[in-house]
Amino acid sequence: MKAIMELRQLRYFVMLAETGNFHRAAERLNMSQPPLTVAIRKLEEELGAALFVRSARGVSLTAAGRASLDMARATLAQADRFREAAREGAAGERGRLRVGFVGSATFELLPRLIAEYRRRYPAVELVLEEATSAEIARKLAAAELDVGLVRLPLLQIAAVDTQVIDPDELHAALPEGSPFAGTQSVELGDLAEQPFILQSRISVLHSITLTACQKAGFMPIVAQEAAQLSAVLALVRSGLGVALVPSRAAGSVPQGVRLVRLATKVPVLTGVALPRDAASPLAKNFAAIASDSH
Repeated sequence: MKAIMELRQLRYFVMLAETGNFHRAAERLNMSQPPLTVAIRKLEEELGAALFVRSARGVSLTAAGRASLDMARATLAQADRFREAAREGAAGERGRLRVGFVGSATFELLPRLIAEYRRRYPAVELVLEEATSAEIARKLAAAELDVGLVRLPLLQIAAVDTQVIDPDELHAALPEGSPFAGTQSVELGDLAEQPFILQSRISVLHSITLTACQKAGFMPIVAQEAAQLSAVLALVRSGLGVALVPSRAAGSVPQGVRLVRLATKVPVLTGVALPRDAASPLAKNFAAIASDSH
């Protein structure tokens, strides 16, 4: 049976080559000389070539030894990198992290989290995917994403765990020509006769808006639905209607649109979601940063 070369043997070979003396090499390796002598002899037998010329003054490399020394050093360095990568992977410090996020997270939350995550874990490759909360939950459960930023509450039961990280409230997004655009706040009921722009039905914001309007005593007149919050705001700008959007959108509101606080607060929550019982160290580190951010 062919012998398998061990990294230990390569370390012995490199140390002996660098010291040129069995006694000094054994001291640096923190071992006695006889086992070192036996290990080098077995290595030479496995290779079928002498690596050292022995003399009373010490050892020197043979042609085979000189030819293989750099390769032995490179192999040991690669092994060290392998061990470090494995350690970093287990600690969530290296690897590939797939992050799902709802569109509204791009206004403020996602850029802040990504910046902090990259600062702490520069060796992790981030793959970002925008989707609805329902899609993110489904992909987390199917192991197609590792962590997600979602609107809460989730409308569908999914095998994920969630935690609120960014409490917010809805504001009215109004065309600048609206009589309410210059006010400090507006009662939601005062907008009952206005056409509404809603996000698509699979969005949590869709259901939150309908529920808020019902509590205010009316069912909104739906002029249009749009998949993305940016599209909702663009339609408001066009004068097609009004909308309820998170206050975090203030920094991305297009010219011609005004955000006005609702007199009766309508809370809206963003949470971090992890696959239940299957979260990776990478995902847990991201979730920890998200949790610490609020």
